[in-house]
Parts: sequence; structure tokens; C-alpha cells
Amino acid sequence: MTPPRPDTGASLPPVAPEVFAAAVESLTTRLRRRLDPAVEALAATPVEIAEDGTYGVRCGEDAWVTLTPGPSGTITSPDQAHCTCLLSPRCLHRTAVLGASPIAAATPSRAEGTPPAPDPPSEPSAPTEPSVPPEPAARTASSALTAEPVPPAAAARPSDEQVRAAGGLWRAGSAVLAAGAAAAGAVPQAELLRAAHTARLAGLHRAESAALGVVRQVRAARDAQGAHRAHRPGELVAALRELLLVTHRLKAADPDPELIGRVPRPHRPDRPLRLYGVCREPVVGPGGTGGVVTHLVDDTGRWYTLRDVGPGGPARARRAGTAHLSLRSFLSDHERVSRGGLVVTGAVVAPDGRLLAEPGVWATFAAGRPWAGAVPPAAVPDGAGHAPPLTRCEVEIVAADGEEVLVRVLTGGAPGPTLRLAPAHRHPALAHTANLRRLGACPGLRVRVLGRVDPGRVTTLRPLAVGPVPGAGATTLCLPAPWRDRADLGYDLLGDEHFPPEAPCPPPPTLAHGRTVDSPLRRVRDLVELAVTGGRRAAAEPARDSDRRGHVAALRRGGFATGADLFATLGAVAARRPRDAFGRPAEDDRDHYAAQWLAAAVYLAGTEAALGRGLWHG
Repeated sequence: MTPPRPDTGASLPPVAPEVFAAAVESLTTRLRRRLDPAVEALAATPVEIAEDGTYGVRCGEDAWVTLTPGPSGTITSPDQAHCTCLLSPRCLHRTAVLGASPIAAATPSRAEGTPPAPDPPSEPSAPTEPSVPPEPAARTASSALTAEPVPPAAAARPSDEQVRAAGGLWRAGSAVLAAGAAAAGAVPQAELLRAAHTARLAGLHRAESAALGVVRQVRAARDAQGAHRAHRPGELVAALRELLLVTHRLKAADPDPELIGRVPRPHRPDRPLRLYGVCREPVVGPGGTGGVVTHLVDDTGRWYTLRDVGPGGPARARRAGTAHLSLRSFLSDHERVSRGGLVVTGAVVAPDGRLLAEPGVWATFAAGRPWAGAVPPAAVPDGAGHAPPLTRCEVEIVAADGEEVLVRVLTGGAPGPTLRLAPAHRHPALAHTANLRRLGACPGLRVRVLGRVDPGRVTTLRPLAVGPVPGAGATTLCLPAPWRDRADLGYDLLGDEHFPPEAPCPPPPTLAHGRTVDSPLRRVRDLVELAVTGGRRAAAEPARDSDRRGHVAALRRGGFATGADLFATLGAVAARRPRDAFGRPAEDDRDHYAAQWLAAAVYLAGTEAALGRGLWHG
């Protein structure tokens, strides 16, 4: 919940979820009310590391908190956290320091790390269904809420213990959703972490991992709010959608074995990896971190990354592009690898596709290949041990639009809809903005781009690299041979010598030639994101807004009837607060609201993914 300490550069060790949850549970009600301000007050407190590896934090004149991590570097037991005050261990200081520490990653609860054997099949409980029936066009996205029945011989239902654990996670996740990131302080987070620990003991590894992801995203959102930094709510939406979708199906005893999941572990491929460099990407993270990620791809179209990220911010990100890269005995630099290739023997690959420098790993430099042959034309679905694929397409420059560039996607050589390229990073220390401004000054230029579709704007691509279009002649880029047909937009600065001689040097007037395509589901996304950041009260505002009918009508005119129904119903459900005979909120009302938000979030993700494929790949 706090950034790395600015004075020493040291950060607190990760803490097991159950340790922090138990510490919050031990506090009195009065101390729980003071917990969030106490955690925030630790943001500027330096962390001292002793020679024996213990971490110390001073909390006032008479309180000194000491953390003693085990061999793994993680606080896994309550006995590893001490405070010198008289109330310890049930004190505010100790709990606040544990709350300011990062959450440890999921670990296996059994020696084998496998889920327990399920009990005999039992009748599933009835799930809470969204109040809007899906229409055929959106049936694929919405049907994820209720899986098709599987014959008993194909898969066993979750055990009663697992169903109960999933129900606890659903309730904790629903509480975080109802509160919103702005109000989901340490106590709601502890409730979610306690439920995640119960899910781990029940062998629900995917649900546990999703819950930990929600807590990390909530903390990132709260940190960004306190430091007035930018935070993308789409990441919190994705984390909550995964948690609620998995637990919704598990508490209904869905027999799909993918819902159980596995503890994320690095794996070793069966054969040496022949990898081709694709591009370098600067990384500027929260808390003053910076560095570079080099993207690579193998012959099957699977993606991998080499990361070098640490304290230093944008300055380090700028330097890291040409910094040395070490992978055990292999020593090179990121620029050379990104334009060449690697052969990795005994590779160890993290679940997110990172190549790890573990014992037994041997790497040698290998020749690369031209960009057209290195980058697969279509994205390969994500898999264990593979990085998310990047989007590649060919575009024609239309005009500059501020720091962005209007382009037409070329499908089969013919111009398509007018879309946007936006800087992947806008920091002035990086070259993204300057390069896009130079590209926007050359209308009619044809380039091949590689980047990510903006999760908040499906009509916007954030490019990481560009290259010439094969066969385009004098209407495309002219890059030097050492660049291997690619320019990394965060590091390589495009100049006049890289453009055709007839390309205009001064930028043309900022004028959109043709009508740009805006994200047709922007209204649904705004409401879904507003719900996770501001909570249920914020999501209820559109129901009272006089423009609500106009938003619904616009969605229907665009052909998104299900999206219009989900938009209207989510706002109406958020505004409705039924109460019982004693004036208390109805017990099932929060479940109804969470299920309605989940229906809208699943519909949004599936429909925007289909729109992105259609817009950028034709």
C-alpha cells in the first residue's frame, strides 16, 4: 500500500496473506478504524536493514517494529513480526507495518502442491444470475457465468469444502466491489486475504491467485490516488472479474477442472529454446522503478521476455535500453539481443513468460532474422510460461492529432477504418512521443507497427516498435541495416534520413481526414470502471443522470443491445438498496449487485476483444 522508501531505497519483505489477516483480526474495533491512516503514515518512513537480515521500522518514539523473514525472504509466521510497545502483538504499529508490506505470492499448501481429492458429486447450489438475458450476439461472453453441464465421467464436482471456500471468497470480493478501491482499506483487504488463505487450504489455487491479484491492484489504486499518480482502472477490473467469475462458478459446483488451477511455478521446456529478438520496451513502474523488457518469440509464435527492472525511474529506463544483459554465463546487451536472437539450453520460464537466470541455464547468442519473419502475423493464445502476445498490423498515416497519430489499418492492401496510435509512455525522457510526432508529420506513409491495444480504448494501439512495409517502395520507412528493419520507439529516435525524400518535414495542420472510430462500448467501460474505483454509490449515479437514456439509446443504435441492457440494469441495481424488516441492507442484495457487475464486465471483455481483432487484424 506504500511505495518503496525514498530515503534508503529499501522496501519491506513480502508477507503471507494469512499473517496480515490474523494481525487485523486481533485488533480492537477502535484500532481498526485507525489502521488505514497508520499505514499511509508509513509511506515516508525509512526502512532499516540490519546485518542479520532483519527489517526495522520506527513507529513513533516508543515503538520499533522488527520483521525477521525466513530463508525464503518472506514473513510466513506471526512470530516473525515484533513490536516493542506494550500492546504487542495486538498493536496498531505491528499490523500497520504488515499492511504496508507487499503480499507474498501464492505457495502450495501441500508438499505436492496439488488440490485435495474431491468429495463425491453433490447437487450444485443455484447461482445468482444476471437480470438481463443474453442475446445471441453476446452469448459467448455472458455464458461464462454459467458453464454448460459436464457429464460426471468427464470431471468431478468441487468438494463441499471447496464450494464453501469459494463462497467465502465471493462474499469478500463482493464487499470490495461494493466499497470500491477508494474505500477498500486494510480491513476489507484482510477479509479478502483471509478468504484467500481458506481457498488455498481447500486447494483452490486459481481463486487464491485471483484474490491476491485483487488486493495488489486495490493497493496500487489507493497508492496512485494518494500520490496523485495515474493508475489504469482496467487492471483492477480484470482482477475483480477473474476473482468473481471463478468463485461464481465454483460456488455453483461447476466441474470444470480449469477453475481449480495450479500454483504458478516456473517450468523447464523439454528442448532448447531458439528465440528471435523482436523489440525493447522501456518500463516505468510505480514507486520509482524503471528498466527495460526485451520481447522475444520462438518458431511456434510463443512470446518470452527478458526483464531488467529496478529502482531508478525513467532515467534508469532510458539507460537500460543499451545496458548489459546477463543470463547466467551469457553476457550481452538488450539492444543486441532484441535485434538478434538466443539459444537457451535448460531454460527456466516463469508463468508470465520471463526467462529466469536459474542454475543450469546456458544461453548463447544467435543470429536474428528480419522483422517480417520474426514476428508472427497473428497472436498465439496465452499459455503457461508464455508472455501475452503483441499485436502486429500495417497502417497508413493519416494525420497528427496532438501527441497521437490517426492511421488507417491496411487490410489486404486496402485502407480500413481510421484509428489511433498513442504513446506507450508519455514521459519526456523516453522517445515515444517524439517518434509519434515525427510519424504524424508524414501523411500517406505506410508502416508496420507492433504494440498493445489500449484496454480502455479498443480503437487505440500503443506501439512499441515500427518498421517498413515490405513492397511499399518509396512510401515506407528507410531504416539502416543494423536496425534489422525495426525501430524501438522508446529508444531509437527517428530522423529525416529514415523517411522517404519526398516526406514532408514540417508537421501538417492537426486535422482528421475522415471520421475516427471511437470505442462503441466506452459508456459500458466507464460504468464498469467507475464501479470498481468509486464503489456502488458511484455506479448508481448514472441511474440518476438525465443522460442515461441517451447512453442506452446510443448503444442500441450501435448494435449493442445487450450492452445497452447491461448498462441500464447495472446502474439501476446499484441505485436500488432493498432492506429487511429491521432496516438493514438485504443479505442477498450485494450478491445481486456483484452478479450484475460481473455480467457487464464479462460481456465488455469478450466484446471488446472481438472488436479489437476485427479492427486491427481485419
